[in-house]
Amino acid sequence: MSVTSRPAHYGFAEHWLPRLVLAPSFLLVLVFLYGFIAWNGALSFTASRLLPNYEWVGLAQYEALFASERWWVAVHNLFIFGVLFIGGAMVVGIVLAILLDQKIRLEGALRTIYLYPLALSFIVTGTAWGWMLNPGLGLEKLMHDWGYAGFSFDWLVNPDRSIYTIVIAGIWQSSGFVMALFLAGLRGIDDSIIKAAQIDGASLPRIYWRIILPAMRPVFFSTLMILAHIAIKSFDLVMALTGGGPGFSSDLPATFMYQMAFTRGQMGLGAASAMMMLVTVSAVVVPYLYSELRRSRHV
Repeated sequence: MSVTSRPAHYGFAEHWLPRLVLAPSFLLVLVFLYGFIAWNGALSFTASRLLPNYEWVGLAQYEALFASERWWVAVHNLFIFGVLFIGGAMVVGIVLAILLDQKIRLEGALRTIYLYPLALSFIVTGTAWGWMLNPGLGLEKLMHDWGYAGFSFDWLVNPDRSIYTIVIAGIWQSSGFVMALFLAGLRGIDDSIIKAAQIDGASLPRIYWRIILPAMRPVFFSTLMILAHIAIKSFDLVMALTGGGPGFSSDLPATFMYQMAFTRGQMGLGAASAMMMLVTVSAVVVPYLYSELRRSRHV
């Protein structure tokens, strides 16, 4: 049957069937994602406490949020965690990717070992590292049992150091993911570039630093966006490892929001903090989406 002689119902099905199939998913996303975002935004302007209360209070919840010492501790911790987590995971992941790119023996086994932490949830990672860093149970006790009585590593219970234990666990969890992304990028580089540079007398470290890594800017940018998103919304790792403590010394905005909305009965304040997190995530994701759309138009 020719195209021109197809039945009329065929064109109708071809045009509307994909839309009908996608409609339920679209409606679910519209209601349970964007609808709840809008509802959360509305609650942030109300006097909601243990239950939703639609008494309009304007910017009172945001004023209370910015006046909260605990909120600013969480923001400061997010800055520390974000910089060290993103930087550490990038450095470790790139180094591992470069080492594996040398086509060493047992590459498949090593790649699996490095990627294994990615298969674990942050809850499992936080619990395991909580055991290892517990002064009475993990590394410090092990060193004492070996005879190093003066060894001390009490960061987990030290309010000034607890946030760095989250950084350690986060880097361990995510560096394998960064390695996989950069290894895929490195395998896409033409070997003739490296050989030509070596003929010109360039050493292998200089080749990677001056030629290979600068050519991987899209991988850098994508990895940075993903890690920044993970850092901003980190919740389960903190709750499993430190619970936000000691006190609230290792709080992050996500744990602050949870404590306010679901533990302390201050739903309006928790909604306001969630909206601030949304603004922060948008500040990271929107420029990335804009650059991707702009790049696709020029291709």
